[in-house]
Amino acid sequence: METIDHGVYDFCFPHLFNVSCIKIARPYAVTLLIYTVLYIISMVTTTLNLLVVISLSHYKQLRTPTNLLLLSLGISDLSVGLLMFLQTLFVDGCWLFGDTMCIVYQYLSYVVTCASMGTIVLISVDRYVAICQPLHYYMRVTECRVRFCICLSWLCTVVYSAVVLRENMEKPGSFNTCSGQCVAAINYYVGIADLFISFIFPVGVIAVLYTRVFAVIMTQIRVMRSQITAAQSQRTVFANKSELKAARTLGVVIIMFLICLCPYYFVVLTGQDTVLDASNAAAVLYLVYFNSCLNPIIYTFFYSWFRKYDLLHNEQKLYQE
Repeated sequence: METIDHGVYDFCFPHLFNVSCIKIARPYAVTLLIYTVLYIISMVTTTLNLLVVISLSHYKQLRTPTNLLLLSLGISDLSVGLLMFLQTLFVDGCWLFGDTMCIVYQYLSYVVTCASMGTIVLISVDRYVAICQPLHYYMRVTECRVRFCICLSWLCTVVYSAVVLRENMEKPGSFNTCSGQCVAAINYYVGIADLFISFIFPVGVIAVLYTRVFAVIMTQIRVMRSQITAAQSQRTVFANKSELKAARTLGVVIIMFLICLCPYYFVVLTGQDTVLDASNAAAVLYLVYFNSCLNPIIYTFFYSWFRKYDLLHNEQKLYQE
């Protein structure tokens, strides 16, 4: 039987070395690099989303239905950024707050990431109605309805996360193999169901709606180009830039969404139970968290073009009527 040299290994709880997890041994330069990168991502995520939340909450003139959705997205992503600060403390592979706080952390992490994803779906629906059905937008998409949809989305996320992590919540720490580990295990079949509910379905909805939005934008751009009385060269440049902007915006939204979330759900399909190890700082989890850093950039800077296009589109429709 192999014995462990206690003088060689560094334990999470030295006084409990018989049951304690062993800290991850890395060169100092690697550890410093990991800490630096994670702290920068956490800081950027928290700062950007905090600015979004403060701006949309403080200025009443910004409280439009679309911005309420961006506010919900900012709150969920801000929570992810704060949780990432906690996550960076355990790069060495040790969880120091006990089994109960472990499952609370895992549950909150699951809630805020799912809420972020649900809000992105609502934003895609909002943009679909605004661009594809502009004359009905202000009648169908009101602040009260948007608030109701946001609350319903968060409520469903809270309940759904509890269902997915039910076994872990009933017996906190039951999947840990040593003291100092923070593991939440998801049954393989529950993981497959989660794959369809929280990934394939949202991505499918977003892809279908944005494909339709892109088609409408291209049609409208060509109509607007034909109506412009300026020189032929100016019309061509305008149209090409608009088409490129639309394609780039939609492409960034969908591609970054897939890049950040695909690795995690690939783990679900490996044929075994999915284990989420907070104390081991899994790279796939950090990719999911990194999506919350990108969201305020994508939906604040890139999405501003959609809102400007929406106003121009509405004005043109009303003029034609």
